[in-house]
Amino acid sequence: MTVPASFVVPEGYTLHKENTSAILLPASNDAFLNPVQEFNRDLSVACIRTWGETMNAEKEKKWRQSLERRAKKGEGHKAKKAKSESHTSTVTEPSTEGAPAEGPSEDTAKPQTQPEFRPHGFVILEALSATGLRSIRYANEIPSVKHVIANDLSPAAVEAMRRNVELNDLHEKEEAPAEGTEKPKVRPAKVKVNEGDACALMYNHRMERNRVDVVDLDPYGTAAPFIDAAVQCVNDGGLLCVTCTDMSVLATANYPEKCFSNYGGAPVKAEYCHEAALRLVLHTLATSAARYGRYIYPVLSLSIDFYVRLFVRVYTAPIDVKKVFSKTAVYYVCSGCQSFYEQPLGRMIENTTEKNGKVNANVHFKVQTGPSVSERCPECNSAMHVAGPMWSGSLHDREFVSNVLSHVEANEDKYGTAARMKGMLTVAKEELDTPFYFTPSKVSSHFHCVCPSLDETASALLHAGHKISRSHACAGSLKTTATYADIHDIFRSWVKTHPVRMDKVSETSPTRVLLSKEAKIEANFKRHPDSVTPSSKVKLVRYQQNPTPNWGPGAKPSGKRKRNEDE
Repeated sequence: MTVPASFVVPEGYTLHKENTSAILLPASNDAFLNPVQEFNRDLSVACIRTWGETMNAEKEKKWRQSLERRAKKGEGHKAKKAKSESHTSTVTEPSTEGAPAEGPSEDTAKPQTQPEFRPHGFVILEALSATGLRSIRYANEIPSVKHVIANDLSPAAVEAMRRNVELNDLHEKEEAPAEGTEKPKVRPAKVKVNEGDACALMYNHRMERNRVDVVDLDPYGTAAPFIDAAVQCVNDGGLLCVTCTDMSVLATANYPEKCFSNYGGAPVKAEYCHEAALRLVLHTLATSAARYGRYIYPVLSLSIDFYVRLFVRVYTAPIDVKKVFSKTAVYYVCSGCQSFYEQPLGRMIENTTEKNGKVNANVHFKVQTGPSVSERCPECNSAMHVAGPMWSGSLHDREFVSNVLSHVEANEDKYGTAARMKGMLTVAKEELDTPFYFTPSKVSSHFHCVCPSLDETASALLHAGHKISRSHACAGSLKTTATYADIHDIFRSWVKTHPVRMDKVSETSPTRVLLSKEAKIEANFKRHPDSVTPSSKVKLVRYQQNPTPNWGPGAKPSGKRKRNEDE
């Protein structure tokens, strides 16, 4: 949608344009809009478009399989009928003399049209819409959208949404009658505005017959109060998009009691706290869905600036609900060197048996033995802290991320933040499934030594037989299949050629314990051919450019005008 050049912005409003959409923002703070969240909105459009294509491909595959089954069933029925008729027919052929010539059969007279698959139109529910910009962009930019339900509890926000929906010509509209008819045609609204409680709205859509295909939660703060309703109102295979901006709760140890009440787990006090934040939110989504016989499948989970953004698919399957038990873990984190030790809550045992040529899989679950470590860190003898429980499975689906990346690369001109999207998605696509990352600078600080370069650290790990990748959550970080003990061994080799000044190290420092142990291997820091990953060749734009001078975090919408524009 393009706003006409003749359009006059009403007094007391400003026109905000983003991609194909435009909205009117009041001078007061009645409806909240964060311009820097353009990256979030761009990413959401790309992910929902990619999911929609995947979903329609899955539906078409099932539809064609159904056609094949019906065709085989029809052929079998015809063969059975032909066999039955052959038994009742006489051996002597009746005379055809004087009989009228046979015309074309019914089958040949009417050529049968091949059935065609009709793509499914998806319904999106945005529970907390504010200005409605996100919903308007979904309606304008995602071709497979049937309609978007844009909801907000604030009357001022709802008024702003209706105004913006009409500005973008997405409202219900009476069109001129078709030729030969008198009755005017009513064009349905592409964005349906609703004023009400978000949870009540989603609970009203939890029955299977009126579920929606995509639910988007983008609150100011935590999404925790809305998750129970959201996991129930998404269709099977549908997409749940969740934002949480309360990183002071999720990624610090300042409010562990609040983190537990919101997300059911304790946060991590370590450099990898932002990945732990993602895993805490996924844990909440997984356990909330499991209560209703449903499970989540994360396709993309990102830690971005001051928030986390997650995209998960929701399914209904009892056996996969049980597997959540084995994808949940508590982590023991060292307060000194930040080594972590995973303690799964449960384990899955799968036995396969073969009978009459068929392979049957028998799955059962057991409580995991523990603890995985003592109360003092094996590496530096510091105290251990408990974090979690949290999600220990994969954060991303590589095929999905690859498809989103391909879409963005083919449509760079359609996204204002395409450069940053490409960078983040490239790193996410390569990430290892192992939990948590580390930075060479942080490990060096524990050893009080000169820091090896990222390439040297990565090469040493690769030469030692471990896998490595970058992490999107922290610049200059690495994920690896190596344990912290293996990483420390590499740094013990490093300090042999880069000695530590022990006179600068306190007698009670954990550094002395780390250095007192002998390295089990001799690390090789020469460049490994795989140390330069594809993501390291892409410029990763980690932070979005400020939209205006002196821009900062916006205030929570108050519904009142607190400051005069002239001040």
